[in-house]
Amino acid sequence: MLDKKTINTWKYHLQDEIDASFLYKHLGAMVDNEKNKRIYLSLASVEDKHVAAWKDLLEKNQIKLGPDKPSFKAKSLYLLSKRFGYSLLTKLMLKEEATEVKSYMGLYNESPAGPTKNIALKLAQDSAEHANRLMSSGGISEEPWHNSETGGLLRNIVYGFNDGLTANFGLIAGIIGASAAPHIILVSGIAGMIADSLSMGASGYLAAVSEKEVYEHEKSMEADEIKLMPELEIEELALIYEARGMEREKAVQRATETMSNPEQALNDKMREELGMTENTSSPLKEGWITGTATAIGAIIPIIPFFFFSGAIAVWLSLAVAMLTHFGVGAARSFFTGRGIFRSGLDMFIVGMGVAVVGYFIGELVSKFLM
Repeated sequence: MLDKKTINTWKYHLQDEIDASFLYKHLGAMVDNEKNKRIYLSLASVEDKHVAAWKDLLEKNQIKLGPDKPSFKAKSLYLLSKRFGYSLLTKLMLKEEATEVKSYMGLYNESPAGPTKNIALKLAQDSAEHANRLMSSGGISEEPWHNSETGGLLRNIVYGFNDGLTANFGLIAGIIGASAAPHIILVSGIAGMIADSLSMGASGYLAAVSEKEVYEHEKSMEADEIKLMPELEIEELALIYEARGMEREKAVQRATETMSNPEQALNDKMREELGMTENTSSPLKEGWITGTATAIGAIIPIIPFFFFSGAIAVWLSLAVAMLTHFGVGAARSFFTGRGIFRSGLDMFIVGMGVAVVGYFIGELVSKFLM
């Protein structure tokens, strides 16, 4: 007798395949390009086979099934694609296939030998192949089921500095709004700086630890793919080499040679396919740098209060903080790809908004307490 969790898992996968078939059929009807139309309709045909496989497994275990209906989510995605174009749905389907690869690989690893394990492996392979076909038609070279975002030291400095500046300036604005004495503003600012820098330092440390764990997880997952689906991995590498200008025959030959050495293939795929390299930086070092950058950002709006008092200190703090916000926003543009002025202006507006909100909250709270 199957447990409820297993039944729900099977039904979940069945519904996923029904939705995928529904969406691929609509994609096939929406595109004008005959090549892509054939791809989408053939993918829909494979998804129908997946539906049949899950239904057969469920029926053999005497589990009652309702009619094959697309879910609300699938219908919503279809309506969105009609409004914004089929390219949106193509990208969403790529993400869905990516999710299925992860899900089926997990199901394969967790299931004992038997029908479920066999189906999971087959469907993981099919979903990976579907993602590859979508990637090929869209000019994408990186497997979407991997997360290849990695942190950088410079980025940690910028974001830590930004957090300290924004958070502490908002705190100071609130204290000013409460009409606190100058020494209260200074003490509060220093306390805020210490608390925020410690918090961000701890977060930087944990983020670095998590990044190492993500790398090891992706490496383990890639190793499983090389072991379980070598033909697909050869095809993926060949597509990458081909996209970079290599002739098809040479691309396949090079990919085959690379895959003949599993350890070399794993290292090459982590670098070439995922764009991931192991972060050799110490988590303690990253935590210390992030915390220090936060402290430097947090002390900027406090500096005027060391030398001045009253309105002069307030206006100087505002001016320095706003100019720094703009500079930090401009620096962030190197990571986001946005224009320098627009990114700087956005950060300026955020900083001003935090200051205004903090000021009025401080004023409001002081009225209730006094």
